[in-house]
Amino acid sequence: MRFLSTRGGSVAKNAAMAITKGLADDGGLFVPESFPCVTEELKSMLKMDYAERAAFIIGKYLEEYDQKELYFACKKAYSEFEEGDAAPVVKIDDNLFVLELFHGPTLAFKDIALTLLPYLLRKGASICGAKETILILVATSGDTGKAALEGFKDKEGVKICVFYPSEGVSDMQKLQMCTQSGDNVNVVGVSGNFDDCQTAVKKIFTSVEENEKLKAENVVLSSANSINFGRLVPQVAYYFSAYCDLVNAGEILLGDTVDFTVPTGNFGNILAGYYAKKMGLPIGKLVCASNSNNVLTEFFLSGTYDVNREFFKTMSPSMDILISSNLERLIFELTGRNSVLTAERMSDLRKIGKYSLSRSEHDAIGKVFFADYCDEEECKEQMRDTFDEYGYLCDPHTAVALKAAGVYKSVHGNNKMVVLSTASPYKFSQNVLSAISGKSVKDPFVAAETLETLSAVPIPEQISQLKSKEKKFTKVIDKADVAKEVYAFAVK
Repeated sequence: MRFLSTRGGSVAKNAAMAITKGLADDGGLFVPESFPCVTEELKSMLKMDYAERAAFIIGKYLEEYDQKELYFACKKAYSEFEEGDAAPVVKIDDNLFVLELFHGPTLAFKDIALTLLPYLLRKGASICGAKETILILVATSGDTGKAALEGFKDKEGVKICVFYPSEGVSDMQKLQMCTQSGDNVNVVGVSGNFDDCQTAVKKIFTSVEENEKLKAENVVLSSANSINFGRLVPQVAYYFSAYCDLVNAGEILLGDTVDFTVPTGNFGNILAGYYAKKMGLPIGKLVCASNSNNVLTEFFLSGTYDVNREFFKTMSPSMDILISSNLERLIFELTGRNSVLTAERMSDLRKIGKYSLSRSEHDAIGKVFFADYCDEEECKEQMRDTFDEYGYLCDPHTAVALKAAGVYKSVHGNNKMVVLSTASPYKFSQNVLSAISGKSVKDPFVAAETLETLSAVPIPEQISQLKSKEKKFTKVIDKADVAKEVYAFAVK
């Protein structure tokens, strides 16, 4: 299957090339030439375990990969998850379920893709005949960084450099990254927000000068952010798996429609749900949940994407994003795959900070998506109410999604609703503890221990081990120096 750039100036002859390159030469994002339909095959997925389901869905796009080898790669990746189940569905109420995506090595949903991406990338490079050292560049709002570092550490022929907003992640997220082991890793704080990190990284990808300098050192760039299709496609699989689990549990009949609510920042997680729907999964509504940085909520309501607004630092930092990169892939589909119009809108976003949909496009998007947001006080209330009512401990991102799900369900229909839970509550122990008990504790480890006592939910080993780990990465740079840092690490 070929992959097209959303901006029309580049084509990848197969998934291997799209994954190896990460970003198209014209700055666009790679999208599949078509969406395979699996409606008739959905029944056969019911008997599969998670690794089999993932390999089945991913293999529909990665046709040039050996399918048996792909299955074993999935099996190996997901064996790293608690009880070998990468995406368990937990029933909260009669029509409300939580898809827990935080049982992997770094306690975040990014693990589901990033435990598999090293295989996809190395195999893709082999298929393409690439022999250079691959330098993975990552901009992170909190969770992608650690998951990518853990996935690529000490992998032969690969280096990874992660940039994060120095004051824009939780204490636990920062500790996870700054204590990372591995001889091929680099972690750097940036004075600014996630959008500053992301813009600086994308600028390097599209800079002819920077790429030529690196190529002279036998280094080529790739990405572990969700701009890379290899990051996106494993996420499509867990929508199918959740649906199959609901059928197997007798909660729905095969063919019934299910709604999903997704806490959304860079738009990759919910876009994966949109792709699942395009493949024939019976998804009714995709509810896009935002925090106080509600640029996406306003976009779905008004049809105008406008980043000319105040930026807020919140207790759900992975959603503290104004420029949602993966929205470009949705815009491409809404325009009827019009790459010229998509490129024009991305140019307008870069130059004036906004663009607008046509009336027909806005009407079309409303048939698939619903959007709502949650401010900081509402987020605290939702964490407390969820714990008090259901005995369920959730992190701030999941709380944002639960609030949006409640708003949607209070007005629309009686479909089963699945809320995606993207991180362990222990990655945000101070905020969760404060929300459910009113106690303010500065030390994240003391907060975690208190939270464990209150909730009887065990502290994950990944969190307790952090306390004794040495901080290896403490550098903070200006956003203007990101390219210089990348080159210095590449030739190190």
